[in-house]
Amino acid sequence: MAVTAQRIRGGSARSQRRAEMLAGFAFIAIPMLLFLVFNIASFFYAIYISLWKWGLLGAIDFRGLGNYQRLLSDDVFIHAVTNTLFYAVIVVPAEMAVGLVLAVVVNAKLRGQTFFRAAFYFPAIASSAAITVLFIFIMAPDGLFNHARTALGLDPVFAAFGFGPGYDWLGQARTALQSVMALNVWTTSGTIMLFYLASLQAISREVYEAAAIDGASTWQTFWRITFPLLRPGHFFVAAVSIIGALQVFDQAIIVGGSDGSPNNALMTIVLYLYNAAIKQIALGYAAAVGVVLFVLIFTATLVLRRTVGQTPSW
Repeated sequence: MAVTAQRIRGGSARSQRRAEMLAGFAFIAIPMLLFLVFNIASFFYAIYISLWKWGLLGAIDFRGLGNYQRLLSDDVFIHAVTNTLFYAVIVVPAEMAVGLVLAVVVNAKLRGQTFFRAAFYFPAIASSAAITVLFIFIMAPDGLFNHARTALGLDPVFAAFGFGPGYDWLGQARTALQSVMALNVWTTSGTIMLFYLASLQAISREVYEAAAIDGASTWQTFWRITFPLLRPGHFFVAAVSIIGALQVFDQAIIVGGSDGSPNNALMTIVLYLYNAAIKQIALGYAAAVGVVLFVLIFTATLVLRRTVGQTPSW
């Protein structure tokens, strides 16, 4: 009788686990189906479209790799790739550094901690379009930035680098992209701060107590303990930042228009894709641009995973 009761209880437990498993699959079935349709299936469909001359009414002519050959021979596209990669190489480390510093500051025990967290994060929740329009007025030849540098007596310093009084920061090719980069570092550092803050708060306080007992200085504690233990956070933040940087679009089109003015200085890959799809109605060609962008993002993420994402050996 005892053996029979035990078998019944075992069978009941297995049935309950099976029911819970089926319920779990039922909950994720619809999201997974939507993901497969709108992400995986759409990607392969984009590859199919990229092999054709494709208009609003569908396929017109089979091109094979013709769209890709045209793409790689277009100087404007090469310029867009160069701009986007330069943007990512500068903006991603800068916003990670600023976000980490802000996270360390607000994670410390200081008065008004909640206020500073909200203040640092506020630019991230504000409208990107609104901030960009405001930035255009600030950086205009007669804008606040030029007036402020004049009032502070900094015009001779700027003039030594070729930036005379009333310089048009967003209207000159040599500074347009760099100005947008500075804007994005400021607006996104608050989000990066929150990611790092979550990672910082996951570190056990016992580690810091042991370091203090060993006589470690503040810098030694940060560099030898905090920074290495943030490695999973570094990977996540870097991956999110790189994906966002390679897809930069809104600031570029608001500041430079659809042609990436001045002189293609603000032409990015996504803006180039927008022009191909919306202005030229060359959907097959635009799909080829999207496939190339995916390859860049996937490659960057894979390299990041193989380097930063590796489990530390210490």
